[in-house]
Amino acid sequence: MTIQHRNLAAGVWGKTPLVEQLANVGSEVERTISWEEKGNEEYSRKAFGRALELLSLTKDSQKSAPRLKEISRVYELLADHFAGGNRFNSTNELWRKYFNSYAYLSAKNSLRNRT
Repeated sequence: MTIQHRNLAAGVWGKTPLVEQLANVGSEVERTISWEEKGNEEYSRKAFGRALELLSLTKDSQKSAPRLKEISRVYELLADHFAGGNRFNSTNELWRKYFNSYAYLSAKNSLRNRT
């Protein structure tokens, strides 16, 4: 697989707070869903690849077992939903809700840090 986020893979990602990492993964998942709904399989597939890459970088940057376990499970479920048989019956709406929580918290933290 071609690395899309070379700068992040070089170590920047590991210094980014987990909430921001997952918010960014969520942005790519949202793009995946959005392009899928528009019928553009190529762009959807590319966004999904970027989401998995960011999630892999997130897994690599974690030292806490509970966090690593959740992130690994999210990776597995995302792969199942978008590239597998969706045997866990997840939905686009479920993924939007899951990642929107991180986007909200990331934005809230960003605003708090500005003051």
